[in-house]
Amino acid sequence: MNVENFGVLFLTVSGGVFIGSLIAAVAITALLAVVGFIIYKKKNTEREIGEANEQAKKLVDDAKAEVEKIVSAAHEESKRVLKESILEAKEQDLKLRNEFERETKEKRAELQRAEQRLTQKEDSLDKKIEAIDEQKQKIEAREEELDGLQRRLDSQHELMVQELERVAQLTRDEAKKALTEEILDDTRHEVAKEVRELEQQAKDEAEINAKKIISLAIQKCAADQASEIAVSVVPLPSDDMKARIIGREGRNIRALENATGIELIIDDTPEVVILSGFDPVRREIARVSLERLIADGRIHPARIEETVEKVRRDIDVQIREAGEAAVFEVGIFGLHPELVKLIGRLKFRTSYGQNVYKHSIEVATLAGLMAAELGLDVNFAKRAGLLHDIGKAVDQEQEVTHIKIGA
Repeated sequence: MNVENFGVLFLTVSGGVFIGSLIAAVAITALLAVVGFIIYKKKNTEREIGEANEQAKKLVDDAKAEVEKIVSAAHEESKRVLKESILEAKEQDLKLRNEFERETKEKRAELQRAEQRLTQKEDSLDKKIEAIDEQKQKIEAREEELDGLQRRLDSQHELMVQELERVAQLTRDEAKKALTEEILDDTRHEVAKEVRELEQQAKDEAEINAKKIISLAIQKCAADQASEIAVSVVPLPSDDMKARIIGREGRNIRALENATGIELIIDDTPEVVILSGFDPVRREIARVSLERLIADGRIHPARIEETVEKVRRDIDVQIREAGEAAVFEVGIFGLHPELVKLIGRLKFRTSYGQNVYKHSIEVATLAGLMAAELGLDVNFAKRAGLLHDIGKAVDQEQEVTHIKIGA
């Protein structure tokens, strides 16, 4: 090997050793840096853990102190509440004791008063019993005396009866019979005399009694009389309602007059409408229909016809019920239903200022009372009285008198 090759080899080997040493140094330095960083983190972590432990310990100590403070305060509060409860319980107990003692004293005093009253009553009762015993003894003694007196009287009465029988030569039964016959004869004579006097008195007072019967019947039937006229007045809530009743070009008032057959008079009289007509039933239908239309507010020809028809049916029901009520009031049964309806129509009929319905009931009642007083057929008299003016129920629709219609 020459010197040049040796030099190259040496340089090569030296270079390799240097590079290897450099790598090893870098590796060691890196390892040392990692180890140092780990040691630093460990110390930093231990320090943080120590600080955290100290902070946690402080928190625990503060919490323990706070808990002890709260427990102490709660204990003090419970002691205070307990003390107040004990004081309140003692006060309540003292109050109850005082009330109990007061009630006990009152009841004791009341019992004492009751005992005193009872003692007084017992003393009074004892005195009364003693007085009763004394009175009983006196009564027993008096009864013994009366018994002795009764025995003596019985003995004397027997002796007197025997003496009377010996003197009169009659037995006791014979004497009773004779005395009874004498008493009966005297009684018959007195009764006959009294009967003759009563008969004479009845004959003398016959006319007076008849007048009394009539006056008594009139007094028992004091029926009310009502003065009615051929017109009815319907009040209006305001004068504005007159225009609504008349309607456009008078169609409403014409519809109402055509439906009811009654004339409506609307003049300057404030807040009234006058219904004029001789038929009382139609006039009543018109009055009720107009009142319903005013209350409803809907006034037109169709509504008027509908309302009038409903009212006519209602009036028919009222007429039938009025007839049945009159028949029931008078006490007549078995009349024909048409006659009952005619009687009901009389409720709307007047004659000489008097309501014919009430007048008929009055006459029927008077006739029944007079028939009862005179001993006649009461039902027949009532029937005649109730139906005597029945023709007036329809005489407005006929051209003959109510007498012929009723017959």
